Amino acid sequence: MKKPHPKAILLKPSVEYGGLIGGIGELLEAARRNAARAVNALMTATYWEIGRRIVEFEQRGKKRAEYGEELLQRLAQDLTARFGRGFSYPNVNKFRQFYLAFPASGILSTPSIESQRKKGQTSSGELAVRDLAARFPLPWSHYVRLLSTKSAEARRFYETEALRGGWSVRQLDRQIGSQFYERTALSRNKSAMLRKGSLASAEDSISADEEVRDPLVLEFLGLKDEYSETELEQALLRHLENFLLELGGGFAFVGRQRRLRIGGEWYRVDLLFFHRKLRCLVIIDLKVGKFTHADAGQMHLYLNYAREHWTQADENPPVGLILCAEKDDAIAKYALEGLPNKVLAREYKLALPAEKRLAAEIEKTRELLERRTRK
Repeated sequence: MKKPHPKAILLKPSVEYGGLIGGIGELLEAARRNAARAVNALMTATYWEIGRRIVEFEQRGKKRAEYGEELLQRLAQDLTARFGRGFSYPNVNKFRQFYLAFPASGILSTPSIESQRKKGQTSSGELAVRDLAARFPLPWSHYVRLLSTKSAEARRFYETEALRGGWSVRQLDRQIGSQFYERTALSRNKSAMLRKGSLASAEDSISADEEVRDPLVLEFLGLKDEYSETELEQALLRHLENFLLELGGGFAFVGRQRRLRIGGEWYRVDLLFFHRKLRCLVIIDLKVGKFTHADAGQMHLYLNYAREHWTQADENPPVGLILCAEKDDAIAKYALEGLPNKVLAREYKLALPAEKRLAAEIEKTRELLERRTRK
């Protein structure tokens, strides 16, 4: 008698087997979360220490303080060449901002760290990071979000509540976006506000797999995610650049990741084209996540800047194109508000690719990338 193929042997569902698979699942989830927390603590401590060394290097002399911008650019270039992803100019600048927002007086205050520092032993990267890790109980992604708050009081409030309530970065982002600190400060019943704020929504949860595959963690470890947000974004930008150039003689490529500074903040335009027929710049901003009103506001910020600083006297006002490549949807939207007249807006609409066609290209490229990663 022929033996059945191993794949044909199926266990009958039982309470005992359900308990086994459930227990193993919980074990793996816990192990992954613990691994992600350990890496995040080391990563956050490392970035704070990098920020400290940058600031101290800048402050050794007045001349160095003058070329701080040049220093960050050079560091970004050299660190990227040596260690790969994760050390772009915005990231290196964020390390510096991180240290300034969480200065040494509040971090190097434990007896063990202070004694090592006085002995001059903090020059050892391993020792400094090991001792510092315990001082940063939140993941790096949380601190990145906290840096966006302008007020030191608000930053301390959100840090305390995130730690107390075990907030995920999505919950922290939602609370900051809804001005939870300001609403609590104005509330007559602050304890009720804090209790309500500690409740998580369904969309706030993050799986253990998402924690481990966080692009920030993968960059720190020097690993490549099979399907990271960064790689998806780069693949889409490369494809869209070629797609627009292949449409005909209208689009002329100007640059990718074009930097602009507004106030004290640096921004990057994903793609910049010049449309020869319309005689105007076309700014393209790609969003891997869901399209929001904030994206439209940011695009109009770019357009106002481009109109004032990049547009020549004989050119028409720039137009913006916001592309959304969310998993379950693809959206392309032109920002045409603010143009001098409706006739010009209609001309732009006729000369530029249809929004549906661009959305279809986004979806096509995303699906192609997914198929490649499954092979």
